[in-house]
Amino acid sequence: MSNAPHFKAPKYWPVWLGIWSLQLWAKLPWPLQYKVAQLLGILAFYLAHRRRHIVEVNLELAFPEYSLAKRKKMTFDVLLNSMVGLVEAANVYQRPIEELRSKTTIKGQEILQAAINEGRGVLLLGAHYSHLDLGGALVSLVCKPTAIYRPNNNPLMDNYIKQGRMTFMHDVVLRSDMRGIAKALKKGEVVWYPPDQDYGKSHAVYAPFFGVNASTIIATSRLVKFNRSAVVVMSVSRDEDKDHYTLEFQSLPQEIPTGDDVKDATIVNRALENCIRKAPTQYMWTHRRFKTQPEGRAKFYQ
Repeated sequence: MSNAPHFKAPKYWPVWLGIWSLQLWAKLPWPLQYKVAQLLGILAFYLAHRRRHIVEVNLELAFPEYSLAKRKKMTFDVLLNSMVGLVEAANVYQRPIEELRSKTTIKGQEILQAAINEGRGVLLLGAHYSHLDLGGALVSLVCKPTAIYRPNNNPLMDNYIKQGRMTFMHDVVLRSDMRGIAKALKKGEVVWYPPDQDYGKSHAVYAPFFGVNASTIIATSRLVKFNRSAVVVMSVSRDEDKDHYTLEFQSLPQEIPTGDDVKDATIVNRALENCIRKAPTQYMWTHRRFKTQPEGRAKFYQ
């Protein structure tokens, strides 16, 4: 953790308090860690009105077949899992990664290894699960991935997260640095790449995600085409309220690029959706996934 002089300024004191609280939280036995997460989840459910509303809208769009009561329970579970994800990140930042091996069931490792053996780099497609950082740590049990990274708005928190991730990552590359990502693939690295968020209309097409038109970036196909890199889909799920995880690698059901951006985006979205459905409340539904819509569509999150 950096102790750069400018991070000692009073404006960073609340961030330091948050970081120290996370580190102390992660030192508790797991059942107590989970109890604290439950308490924070309850507070988020009743006090974080904007985030709760985003989750409710997303779940209504993605799971219209579910009853209102079931979606309400799912909303609470999403917020709870977001809190669990915070302490999971703190755990992997300050503990030996090998401690996770006995707590993890790994499936499809041979699929990832075969892709690595092709020697043209691997684009490891993942989604933004609530246990995002822990997922990266689990992947590091089988390889040293290079992760795509979006800087945190707060410089001190950004420093904390980046240094934490570098304890188990080979490297991190800015999301906007397409040349850096392509270079990593060219070197044969495994690049952990999550294409599941809404980044606006630029360099994107509309493709179904949980049955809803979703702005989906087209960079995925471009990166695969650049070096004919193999594509592997990754999912991570936690046994409910237990300290055990399942990490699974799968082949993309259909090869990309197909020459059609919408078709490629649909293939990728469907693969990620299938992974998310294994544990839907462990996905980061706090993101406004459907905020960018074709002209004339209603603003879902108003």
